[in-house]
Amino acid sequence: MEILTAILVLGGLGMAFGIGLAIASKKLSVHVDPKLEEVHHLLPGSNCGACGNAGCFGFAESLLSGKSNLNACRVCSFEIKEKLAKIMGTSVEKQAKKVATLHCHGGIRVKDKYLYSGLKDCVSANQFLKGQKECTFACLGFGTCVLACPFEAITMSEDNLPVVDISKCRACNKCVLACPKKLFSLISVTNPVYVACSSHDSGREVKDVCPVGCIACKLCEKACKFDAIQVTDNLAVIDYHKCTSCEACVKVCPAKTIRVRR
Repeated sequence: MEILTAILVLGGLGMAFGIGLAIASKKLSVHVDPKLEEVHHLLPGSNCGACGNAGCFGFAESLLSGKSNLNACRVCSFEIKEKLAKIMGTSVEKQAKKVATLHCHGGIRVKDKYLYSGLKDCVSANQFLKGQKECTFACLGFGTCVLACPFEAITMSEDNLPVVDISKCRACNKCVLACPKKLFSLISVTNPVYVACSSHDSGREVKDVCPVGCIACKLCEKACKFDAIQVTDNLAVIDYHKCTSCEACVKVCPAKTIRVRR
């Protein structure tokens, strides 16, 4: 009799708790937009954070709440963005693809001021006298950008310089943020001409440490018929709103600092 009573009591308590949990789950449930899962499923899942959100799920929530627009995702293809726009009942404007571009061409050609034997990481090396290179603006060559790229779009060349694979680059901005020298920028593929130098030292100082750095000779300024390039603070700067990619500046640059992305 005592055993039967115990079974009935425990069974009754189990039933009561079950009913309570069922009621609580309905009362406390959070409404989830049915579009959220559909949108999240179409996103790349790289969770790179380039859109300004913690990950793809956060971006999906931000999209549906109207806080972000589709072009904030630099990784999605235009075809995917069109599908997302259809789900959301909006439209999306096609934009030219951007790729990470390195503004340095020195590599092993730049003299070293000391032998660095510390951690093989650009950020760590940069903390000691701004790195081992004589040019304080030069790429340190330890490939921190390579590790930062979630798409394996960057490799190191024989010249100890990062090389960006345009077909793989998604302009996620990770390399831009990872480089302690701030040598990367995102430039549209429609603008293939770029300056492969970031030094603001005088021309004489540049020539002493790097044979391919900008010497601020201003020959590029004179050659450009569209006023699209100016030497500012000892460095050639291209105005891409004016540049027609005529390559006149490339042809006259004596140090071959102004280059064409191939």
